[in-house]
Amino acid sequence: MPKILVIDDDRDICFLMNKFLTKHGYETHESYTAKKALELLEQVTDFDLVLCDYRLEGVDGKTMLLKIKEKYPSLPVIIITGYNDLKTAVDVMKMGAYDYVTKPLFPEEILNTIQAALNTTATPPPVAPAVRSSGNGVSAVDNHNDKKKSFTANGDYIFGTSAVFQQIMDQIILVGPTDYSVIIYGESGSGKEAIAQEIHKRSKRSNYPFIAIDCGALSKELAGSELFGHEKGAFTGAINQKAGSFELANGGTIFLDEIANLSYEIQVSLLRVIQERKMRRVGGTKDIPLDVRILIASNEKLWDSAQKGKFREDLFHRFNEFTIEVPPLRQRREDIMVFARHFLHKANESLHKRIRGFSPEVEEIFKNYVWHGNLRELKNVVKRAALLTDGDYVEDRSLPFEISNYHKLLFEHNNEMVAEPVTTALPVRETMATAPAARRPFSENSLKEASIDLEYEMILKALKETNFNKSKAARLLNIDRKTLYNKIKLYQELNNR
Repeated sequence: MPKILVIDDDRDICFLMNKFLTKHGYETHESYTAKKALELLEQVTDFDLVLCDYRLEGVDGKTMLLKIKEKYPSLPVIIITGYNDLKTAVDVMKMGAYDYVTKPLFPEEILNTIQAALNTTATPPPVAPAVRSSGNGVSAVDNHNDKKKSFTANGDYIFGTSAVFQQIMDQIILVGPTDYSVIIYGESGSGKEAIAQEIHKRSKRSNYPFIAIDCGALSKELAGSELFGHEKGAFTGAINQKAGSFELANGGTIFLDEIANLSYEIQVSLLRVIQERKMRRVGGTKDIPLDVRILIASNEKLWDSAQKGKFREDLFHRFNEFTIEVPPLRQRREDIMVFARHFLHKANESLHKRIRGFSPEVEEIFKNYVWHGNLRELKNVVKRAALLTDGDYVEDRSLPFEISNYHKLLFEHNNEMVAEPVTTALPVRETMATAPAARRPFSENSLKEASIDLEYEMILKALKETNFNKSKAARLLNIDRKTLYNKIKLYQELNNR
């Protein structure tokens, strides 16, 4: 029978916890003071877990946590606090607390947290972080025996191991159990939806629906129907009653991706939903009560959009309770091969292959490439390479031309191509953005060469404006991608003469 020490100066809390935990098969010991608790820990040496209130008479939770961890480093400690203070929670978890729970205590929440902590300590830690797959195809990265930091997400997404991503993990752990609205900022393909799913999974709504909507794909005419539903006959083509995404997500979480793309009219309707916690279907007369947590994502700062009049400022303030920023893959290069190996594993499964990994040349290319499409681009590149690979390792010949020859597609002084080293502080695109344009020694009287030079200037400008995304640059220049490549190739040939 697991032994739990409950430390709280509120005797009623101790009494209730004793009664509740005993009922569920735990042996509990109580202490109303820090001094008595430390004495009990010395007398009863086989405690399995400690529940400690953050506010004790004369001692705060941090001090108590340090004293416990100093003598019993492997003993899991769960902090109980009556203050939903995210900074305090971050601090105690960095100091070694397994988790924290806020008052009022919910029986299921505290029981699940205790069981998770006990299960974690019962499992021997692996030697190093490893990717695991569960029976339902969900993948995760486990960091030693710290189960609170093992993250899972549906589909092809795992969580990185870089220090930057560890901070995001801490933020998810903190905000997940709350009902805060969260704004997730990040470039396209960086995994914003997976982070939203993880927040939902760690909330009290995890047993209810998670509905994801791409606002950028909603037409202005049908956005209201998609989000709020419609009644039969509300408009031409509405032959049946339809429940909208908010109604389907009732009790759970709705994730609105690229929310800045919503029209002004829909933003007004959305504001009413948030303020009144009820909605009305298009063409309907009846209000439907809503209990939905709203998570949103954007690849542009909503405050900037609000200042430009593209996004309602009052709506921004409603959503701005908590913010998570997902850095692009090029700013967390430690994660590149973690994800690449995971995508290769998935490709092996789907193609029934046994490719063991990547050649050193490919790893170097991956680490130096500026992943404009982030994880989505990396996944597609690995899938394609796996299909073309016959041996044990993915070679550079299996990579797309623009990946394996990326350094040749960038320009710099003295006819040398930019190849940014992995250790550089700035990404390649930022170096290019600040570097002066390369120049060839054209003949001053050559109209043809002057025309080519002007084309180069326009191409370089378009590449900078689109973050060196060649598809977007081609659209901006009103040419197709193939033509853009041909012109870049032509300029390189002229440059190398």
